[in-house]
Amino acid sequence: MVLTDDEIESLIREEKRIPPDFFPTIHQVRKGGHMEGKKDLSGSQGNHFRVIVRQGCFNHLDFSIGLLYFPKNSNKAFILKRYNGKSHQHTNKIEKETFYDFHIHTATERYQEEGIDCEDGYAIVSDRYCEIIGAKRCMEEDCGFIIQTDNVTLDVFGVNNDE
Repeated sequence: MVLTDDEIESLIREEKRIPPDFFPTIHQVRKGGHMEGKKDLSGSQGNHFRVIVRQGCFNHLDFSIGLLYFPKNSNKAFILKRYNGKSHQHTNKIEKETFYDFHIHTATERYQEEGIDCEDGYAIVSDRYCEIIGAKRCMEEDCGFIIQTDNVTLDVFGVNNDE
């Protein structure tokens, strides 16, 4: 199964209502030199998503926050977007571009069709964050997260959307 760029964008933008404590309550466990956690959620169109968080124990710039999608009738996760720290070199294999910086991975139709490592093998350098909390905020802004509090819906900037 190959998702088109339009389908990928639609899944990324699909509204995902979360409580204000969604991210802080992601339970993390130690795996080698990292702490890792995950939490599932549903989108407004009934799609199943998972947020994954990985933080290095020794290097605060070694982190990744990702949004995964689970297609219906499949047990394989599809990585829609990942926000990575500045802890490793990344190469966009098709474009032959290499960099060492904070970067955002996004799944593409092209990388799926080329059979490159994974669907989200393409990444761009980002100056929108410089630590894991900033990366989380970027993911909330980019990926349709809506914070719901006491029957009031707030966007990620705390603006009441129910008025």
